[in-house]
Amino acid sequence: MINYLSVENISKSFGARTLFKDLSFGIAQGQKVALVAQNGTGKTSIMEMLAGNEKPDSGLVTYRKGINVGYLTQDPEIDTSLSILDNVLSIDNPIAHVIKQYEMAVEAPENVDAFQKAFDLMDQHNAWDFEAQVKQVLGKLGLHDVNRTADNLSGGQRKRIALARTLISKPDILIFDEPTNHLDVEMIEWLEEYLSQPSITLFMVTHDRYFLERICDQIFELENETLYSHPGNYSNFLERKAEREEIEGVNVGKAKNLLKKELEWMRRQPKARGTKSKARIDSFYELKKDANKDLSKGQLDMEVQMTRLGSKILELHRIKKSYGDLKILDGFDYTFKRGERIGIVGPNGVGKTTLLKILTGSEEIDGGKVITGETVKFGFYTQSGINLDGDKRVIEVVKEIADFIPIGKKGRNVTASQMLDRFLFEGDKQYTFVSKLSGGEKRRLYLLTILMDNPNFLILDEPTNDLDILTLNVLEEFLLEFQGCLIVVTHDRYFMDKLTDHLFVFRGNGEIKDFNGNYREYKAWEEDRLATEKLREKGIGKVAKAAPKKDTGKLTYGERLELDGLGAELEKLEARKAEIAKEFENASVDAEKLEELSREMKALQKELDEKEMRWLELSEKEG
Repeated sequence: MINYLSVENISKSFGARTLFKDLSFGIAQGQKVALVAQNGTGKTSIMEMLAGNEKPDSGLVTYRKGINVGYLTQDPEIDTSLSILDNVLSIDNPIAHVIKQYEMAVEAPENVDAFQKAFDLMDQHNAWDFEAQVKQVLGKLGLHDVNRTADNLSGGQRKRIALARTLISKPDILIFDEPTNHLDVEMIEWLEEYLSQPSITLFMVTHDRYFLERICDQIFELENETLYSHPGNYSNFLERKAEREEIEGVNVGKAKNLLKKELEWMRRQPKARGTKSKARIDSFYELKKDANKDLSKGQLDMEVQMTRLGSKILELHRIKKSYGDLKILDGFDYTFKRGERIGIVGPNGVGKTTLLKILTGSEEIDGGKVITGETVKFGFYTQSGINLDGDKRVIEVVKEIADFIPIGKKGRNVTASQMLDRFLFEGDKQYTFVSKLSGGEKRRLYLLTILMDNPNFLILDEPTNDLDILTLNVLEEFLLEFQGCLIVVTHDRYFMDKLTDHLFVFRGNGEIKDFNGNYREYKAWEEDRLATEKLREKGIGKVAKAAPKKDTGKLTYGERLELDGLGAELEKLEARKAEIAKEFENASVDAEKLEELSREMKALQKELDEKEMRWLELSEKEG
């Protein structure tokens, strides 16, 4: 393989703090490499060095001659005076210039000569295919109104413009900093497929573990100022990391035993340290460093007390919401139950965040009723809520909420400083100004301020953006233990699958699919449904064209899929029916809860009857 990039012994420090030291690696043509590390350890600095925007303190970053680099930052710059299309075509590419000329000529059709000249240039450069690719990429990224100026677009839309521009420029190597931020799930899945092409060379920082699993063939891990290389995808990385840490634990034990002997030698020879013993002295200090290495990773322990949650939680009765002609909710009904874990998915702009605001009372509805139980205490993590005072120190932000925080179920308290320790803000980091924190560290601090308020109904709107994988892992562990209600809006499919077992799927125009299962299960169900629909359409077309045939009594492929799916659905419904029956036997259930369970049982029985009839019908046809 041809080597595209060589990084030799690069180091970076800020004052007395060393981020990394003597890192070396290379990237070859067609490789897909990811860099993972805890927030604040130097990921962005490495990206900036590779892009040529920042110099290492020492060492070299060298590209093969003639290699073009496409760099996507987390906050890319675009020209807000230009349209979406003009921003995308602002790449230094001769075909892009030809397309811009043609688009201008289309806007002034009265100038026949200019139009003909532009048309001929499109033919000469075979630019028609390129233009089709441009519009396909823009469409896949939800940028349909290509002539709209970029001055009033959201940050997410601007990031997608920059992503489209980078992809369309077709560089030799792509450098991406969190490319999945601001993309909905469908866009991420399309980008996954696009980047999986063998011809694409990629170096990226991402916290999206499905992305890491399905795209990468090499993962670099930056830890304790050192770079570890793990061949393979995310699963391989986890295995090799565990093996490395196990071996490292053994070596530290050996180092401590050997250190005792070396320490005795150092103490015996205070004056006899000539040039011959210098190597041994250097070796001693290296050994001392290994022996004192802290293998207990920072632990994000978030065992925060939860306010008691009563039987009546939250009820939505026929709620409606529109913005002009854009219909968000159209008579949506739902009664939340204790301990529910709901994920909300759907394309950008269909109203997911609007629903969250309605639930918390910060958005008015056009019709219907929202009834909130008296004991409900919301904790609402939202993108726009991260409004921390940059002039305050980290510990001051926490102490404004409380000097002491109750944790667990035993009435124990911890200090603000101890709580920050558990959130990986250790030592001097607690006295850092908020303005000096990385994006991920600010999100972690904001999340702490929400959990400290002891909510029993957590609503998380894109909580995974900019969080590192370590933080995500421990956040997931906390949320798995959380006993209250949980609603998550996220583009992170791994996070969604791990934490939720029920989905609200926004399909647009006020339609919401209530799906009992996680995202992976929904995706499989949706693929089956679409396949069945296509087969049915083909069948209808054939019937219309051909003479009617006698029923053979055999199932079509679509009916076979439907029959297979019905078995699993009936099992789930029967399981829920059994759960409700068990709750009926519970003497402590109040009358209001019994009425709610009765309504659910009635609806459940109706659905069971319908599905059983359909199952019998298909089974009989199958013979």
